[in-house]
Amino acid sequence: MITEPRFIGPLILLLLLVVVPASWGASPAERLFDPQPAEDDIVLPMPDNAMMVFRKVPVPGRGFWGDPSRVIQLGDATGGVFEGLQRQQIAGSFVNDEGQWYLMIGKYELTVAQFAAVMNLQGLMDASADPEITTLPELNPRERLEWLARPLTYVSHADIQRFVERYNHWLFDPEHPERRENLPRIEGVPGFLRLPTEDEWAFAARGGIPALEAGTFNDRLPFDATRLSEHAWHLGNARHALRPVGLRVGNHLRLYDMLGNAQEMTASRFRPEFGQGKPGGVSVRGGSVSTPEAEMRSALRAEFDEYAWDPDSGQMRQRRSFNTGARLAIGSNVILGSEQQARIEREYEAYRETVRQATPVGRSLDNLVAQASGQLDDMDALLDALIADNPGLSDPLSTLKAQSEQARLQLTQAEKARARSLVQDATRNGANLSVLVSKLPALESARDNALKLVEHSTRYESRLLEVEALIDAQKRSIDEQLSAYEDKLAELGDTHPDHVADAFETLAARRMTAREGAVLELLDLHVQRYHELRRSEPDKWLEEYSTRFVGFEDG
Repeated sequence: MITEPRFIGPLILLLLLVVVPASWGASPAERLFDPQPAEDDIVLPMPDNAMMVFRKVPVPGRGFWGDPSRVIQLGDATGGVFEGLQRQQIAGSFVNDEGQWYLMIGKYELTVAQFAAVMNLQGLMDASADPEITTLPELNPRERLEWLARPLTYVSHADIQRFVERYNHWLFDPEHPERRENLPRIEGVPGFLRLPTEDEWAFAARGGIPALEAGTFNDRLPFDATRLSEHAWHLGNARHALRPVGLRVGNHLRLYDMLGNAQEMTASRFRPEFGQGKPGGVSVRGGSVSTPEAEMRSALRAEFDEYAWDPDSGQMRQRRSFNTGARLAIGSNVILGSEQQARIEREYEAYRETVRQATPVGRSLDNLVAQASGQLDDMDALLDALIADNPGLSDPLSTLKAQSEQARLQLTQAEKARARSLVQDATRNGANLSVLVSKLPALESARDNALKLVEHSTRYESRLLEVEALIDAQKRSIDEQLSAYEDKLAELGDTHPDHVADAFETLAARRMTAREGAVLELLDLHVQRYHELRRSEPDKWLEEYSTRFVGFEDG
């Protein structure tokens, strides 16, 4: 086998540019690097005429700091213990001329051919633990091409990082500025290659803005479960065998193999919950050819132990796995210069007073009641330690502790008042919603009658248009009330259950109409489910309101 460094480049070319039957259609390079081309692909060059393809993934809202529409829900209430529901704000690394922020993620998983193009064939063989890699030069052209087009696996996390470092170095070679022409820029500064963060990966895998607009973003899968095998290689249709990238159907964003084939390393440490808990190994996402069909889901996440203990040898070894690979992203630094830093610092005050209050971090850190309660807990512990260490100061310190307890009581009352206000507002939204949904069937019936009349005479078309306009207005009003209802429920979901229960008990004791009582019952049920599942269910809530209030008599 030829392994001399001076032969490495030509050997890679020989492996790539093999004679391929004309019936295969696409050229070897296309088959290897972009088997599903699209006009808006972002293509970056690689050594030896290889290439890597990326896709823009827009994120909602405008502005550097964020927007309430960027708050997304991740996780799966029906998934595993490490997939608890989380609300967090997704962000982009770049912004276009219209102010739309977006992130950049690889269209396909990193392939064997791409790794070899950057690290050379000897580098691939040195890094890989694949027992079959030495047979690569002996394969026939078709087999060799398919092998090179498979996702890169059997390498360590450190190997991936070395690849990223060398690829960045090659792209930014000062003697070849043409290599970075297609890199996205922000403030005139080009981005750089890296692994995607876990939230970036999850947002892209779920389908991004198209899925948010379609109402499918929070679904277990980003497509109908009956079509899983069309979109993903899993245990049922791949039987542990990796396949060339891009053969399955892509998602809403034309990203391929986000689920199945190789599970993908991210830039994030694996924690028991997103962003919190003990940091462990590398968080990997997407499942693989070894994942059973019933377990495949967008929220599936696992820990890749980059350093694994080998009890037989008593050694800690770098982990390599036959079904663990990677997908690259393009990122940028947060602070790109003094002028840009000054601008985003000025923008922060407006953001803090408006948008941030609607985000998860804002509700937790800018909620003065929750913040003050935490500070009082710290103060109590400090006072107890001071009293123990300074018996002579016991009386004044005990007085301070009593004042702290009084402040805690006042804060508890404030939090209870806030919970009562939220329940009242949600009940008002629910009552409005109940009226709107109860009137919708009559309007739809009137539309059906108008359609029948139009079949006999066009003079009824104006009546049909009038009814359809009323239905559209009714549905817009339903959406507005349901959205407001959902916002109140999210806040109640972040409120201590005891305070929420107190609020329901207080409101139920008041004199209410039959409609208000029925709404309060539904709201109580929805809050309980939200606390249990940590998930908004607006479609289910709307269905339950429709069932409960169609033909409802206020009495």
